[in-house]
This record gives sequence, structure tokens and C-alpha cells, in this order.
Amino acid sequence: MSGITAAAVKSLRDKTDLPMMECKKALTEAGGDEAKAIEILKQMFKKVQEKRADNATAEGRIFIASRADGSEAAMVEIQCESAPVATGEVLGDFGQKMVETLLNGSGADSVESLLAQTPEGGSQSFQDWYEEIVNKIREKIVINRIARVTGPVGGYVHHDYKIGVLFTAKGDSASQDILRDVAMHVAALQPVFAVPEEVDQSKVDAERARLSEEARASGKPENIIDKIVDGRMGVFLEEQGVLSLQKFAKDDKKTVAQALSEGGFEPVSFIRWQVGAAE
Repeated sequence: MSGITAAAVKSLRDKTDLPMMECKKALTEAGGDEAKAIEILKQMFKKVQEKRADNATAEGRIFIASRADGSEAAMVEIQCESAPVATGEVLGDFGQKMVETLLNGSGADSVESLLAQTPEGGSQSFQDWYEEIVNKIREKIVINRIARVTGPVGGYVHHDYKIGVLFTAKGDSASQDILRDVAMHVAALQPVFAVPEEVDQSKVDAERARLSEEARASGKPENIIDKIVDGRMGVFLEEQGVLSLQKFAKDDKKTVAQALSEGGFEPVSFIRWQVGAAE
């Protein structure tokens, strides 16, 4: 112990940003060799992972990056144990670099393949950076899921960072505001389907048959039954959570589909994530 100087400990602390006592222990174990001490400190990552493996990760943060023209966007969800870590600068910088690399880099089809990449201008991979963060914070951190979609696309992250949406449409309009507005609508109203065609057809057929039988039983003329049923089916599909048929959150005098149409778009699909929720 006495052979390890305060200057050596400080030097290691400056390089690793880990607690002084941990640096001193590592230097002692390494016989004063700084390079060996750094390797010893890196191995602490696995110990932290094992110790906290069963801890819940109910907190976290969602990151989104989009191209200015709305042609493409990416989203990353990172989970952790505490709110201060979720909203802190360390996780914020890491997550933002991850989502920017996912959008602008060579692409990634899994969390593992993204972690293996090195951010632009960086000197280490995301995996190495991630291990450093876990070593420093001593908390379970999980890069839970990633997504990258082509547009037109609008993205939205709620102010608490816990809900993120990517909404994709088809159309050729210079205005992107409506796409973000619909993404906000999805965040708030939580639709299940983007368009009616996504609803289980057997369920749709069963409801149409029920409504038709009900209309006939009430004595409605046969020539208007289809029109009556069509109107009621619209209500039924809206109740199933079809986005295009919902009243638009920013103007409930029109549906989401109508609002999009006025902006030159048609709905296609959406991804809505909430921290901790299953896909």
C-alpha cells in the first residue's frame, strides 16, 4: 500500500473516472503498473453485472434521431434502475450518440451489432463505453431495443423521455409538422393499429355479421342495411384502436386520416415504446 503514491492514484482516477479507493486497490493489485490496473478495473464491469443481474430496470430513457427531411429516423431505448441515472448527462450523451450512429452509420440489426460500432469521432466502441458507464455508476443498465425506419416519418419523445413514437406515412409533401403531430397523438392516445386492414379479419367479419343481423331484426329495410352497418363498423374499428379512424388529438372535428390527407399523407404504421413495457 505504502508504495502506491497519491499522484499515481490521481493519474489513474483521471483516466478512468472511477472512485479513488477503487483506483488505489487496482494499483496495489497490479503492483503499481497503471496499464494492468486499468485492465483490473475493466474486469469490475462483469462483477457489477453479476451482482445487479436481478435488479429491476423500471426507469430509463428513449432517444430519437431523425433526418431533417423526414426521410428516415431511428429510436433507442435504454433501461436503468433509477430516475437520476435515466435523466443524467452520462446516459444522455451515450444514448444520443447511439441513436445518431444507428441513423447515420452503417446500420445495425441488433443491439449487439450497434454496441460493436464506434461512434463518429470516438476512440472506443459503444461496448467499451457502456462498460465504463456501468463501472462508474454501479447500476444495472440495459440497451433494450433499437429501431430504424424509412419515411416519410415523424418522431416524438415525451417530456419525461419514457415514451417514444416513430410514425411513418406515405405521401410527397414538404410539410413534416403533421407527422410529428400524429406521433404525439400516438403517444397520448395509444392506438393499437395504424389502419383498419390490420385488425383481425375474423373479428371484423363476426362484428359485421352481428350488426347485420341486429339491423334486420329491428325491421330496417334490406336496401339500407349495408349503409347502416358500414357506419357502425367505423365506430367499432375506432373502438378497436385504429389510429386512422380516431379523432385527431389536435382537432377533434376531423379524424387522423383526414388531418393527414390535408397535409398530403396517408398513414402506414407506427412504433410506440414505453420504458419498461414489452414490445
